[in-house]
Amino acid sequence: MTTQRADARRNYARILAVAEAEVAAHGADASLEQIARTAGVGSATVRRHFPGRRALLEAVFSERIDALCARAVGLADADDPRAALLDWLGALTAYATSARGMADALLQDGARDADHVNACAARLGGAVGPLLHRAAQAGAVAPEVTTADLISLVTGIALATEHHPDPAAEADRLLALTVRGISPQD
Repeated sequence: MTTQRADARRNYARILAVAEAEVAAHGADASLEQIARTAGVGSATVRRHFPGRRALLEAVFSERIDALCARAVGLADADDPRAALLDWLGALTAYATSARGMADALLQDGARDADHVNACAARLGGAVGPLLHRAAQAGAVAPEVTTADLISLVTGIALATEHHPDPAAEADRLLALTVRGISPQD
């Protein structure tokens, strides 16, 4: 394993900090060239660390994805599997609608090639899998519902509410409609 030079580590950290601010301000379409200029590096340096926009978004949202994964682990042994799953879905929806660019980071590109797996969605899917499995075993969720379905539904809700006057309230409303479809017990 090779270690990164100190200046390369500093560049990575500076690029990531600037990217976080740019994505927060401009969403997933933040300019990679502007990120490079603001970070004081060349475009090639940005592309060396982040070979594509998807890699950059995954890095920007990595800590938040970690927190959502940890939340799923914390809910895994909850007494009420349905409530645990809905708690986690609510947290994902709240975050995806409040963090510009997050929904874009979760979008599936339709590729079936293992090299094109969406790392953010895959990590979240792996974390919520046990919650979904327990809820399905308890009869609280339709057995055909998959983790990919849940991520896609939340992504769709976040994208649909992005320009709404009150995105959080509209996302909550749409999530409630969705829940009635995948888990009809109330």
